[in-house]
Amino acid sequence: MSVPHGCPEAIVRPEAGRQVLDVERVAPTPSLAEFVDYYWIVRWRVPERHQQRVIPQPRVHVAAEDGRLFVHGVSREPFLRTLSGVGRVLGAAFHPGGFRPLLKGSVGTISGEVHPGRDVFGIDDRPAATRILGDTRLTEMIGAFEQYLLATFPESDPAGREATALVGEAEQRVDIVRAEQLAAHAGLSLRGLQRLFTEYVGIGPKWVIRRFRLLDATAAAHSGAPVDWSALAHELGFSDQAHLTRSFARVVGTPPATYRRDPATSG
Repeated sequence: MSVPHGCPEAIVRPEAGRQVLDVERVAPTPSLAEFVDYYWIVRWRVPERHQQRVIPQPRVHVAAEDGRLFVHGVSREPFLRTLSGVGRVLGAAFHPGGFRPLLKGSVGTISGEVHPGRDVFGIDDRPAATRILGDTRLTEMIGAFEQYLLATFPESDPAGREATALVGEAEQRVDIVRAEQLAAHAGLSLRGLQRLFTEYVGIGPKWVIRRFRLLDATAAAHSGAPVDWSALAHELGFSDQAHLTRSFARVVGTPPATYRRDPATSG
């Protein structure tokens, strides 16, 4: 079984993060593979304080921390966390269309929100969180996590698989810069694509496509190679370089050229 790759370009200033963070990703068991993309565990050892920013993607996460399992709906805003001392968090990253079979309702209803598992699933999450956070063996931690998720009795859902596949197309194809293009690829009307994404992904296709194009820009900055930002803006579907700069700074916290020069971005 291959090791999940995740989305490393979503980690802002990765060189600085590598100094204090260790990130590991593990594939789920077959019983949850249609729903969960991978489990991730972040361990840190921070002498003083470290603020980590992560660019949100179109996927729901469930994370074990502070004695609970928290469901993180898709957020438009950057994720910021200040870390200190020694600690760890274990989480499940769901396929873009994989969370609805556990939620049993529209994923759009939890977008931009964080809720304890009990409020989302009706199943007390505290015993599972105690087992997960009370162990240091990753296999045992994931086993307890999967027992909790399986208690929601998720059922295979073709529409969820379709949503996941379409988000994958938006991610991989740099030439897709508008929702109308993705709708045509899917053989759906734009309205139909929007309904599918709201129900299963939790956010609209326009945001999904633009987020992946911003992540493409972030990956270019992380590469360490020279970047023609004007040409890249055109390639990624932005009206001009200024449009890319504004969108990038809003999410990453600084303009792309400044970000690329930052030693914390790449070694």
